Amino acid sequence: MPKVSPVRRARARGVRAEDVRRLLQSLPRISQGRVHGHPSFLVNGEFFARFRDADTVLVLRLATIDDRDVLMQLNARVFFYTEHYRNYATVLIRLSEVSPALLRGVVRDSWRHVAGGPPHQRMTLRRGRKRGRPAT
Repeated sequence: MPKVSPVRRARARGVRAEDVRRLLQSLPRISQGRVHGHPSFLVNGEFFARFRDADTVLVLRLATIDDRDVLMQLNARVFFYTEHYRNYATVLIRLSEVSPALLRGVVRDSWRHVAGGPPHQRMTLRRGRKRGRPAT
């Protein structure tokens, strides 16, 4: 097994905000706008993602709250939510902790969900109630 230098090992985890911006902008039908006063990335005019905490955290819309729970079980250092997002299919991602490959996969899966739904589709909560888009 090849020896991995400490410098190379450190680079295996964490992504820069500018790389995330490039990833988001490379997806079809992405535009930039404002949602609840925050600069955001939109898919077909619907909230998809935004940065927070001085661009160290990515807020990403998911298909379901269960998807968020799975991601948090996968890696709680990377994926989390705050009380504000408890009832929304949204996950927060620590950019300093996530691997580039994992981030790409999660963003692309999320994009497929958001891009595939009809415009102004409401997110369905686990309890079956409907809510409007999350305040981001």
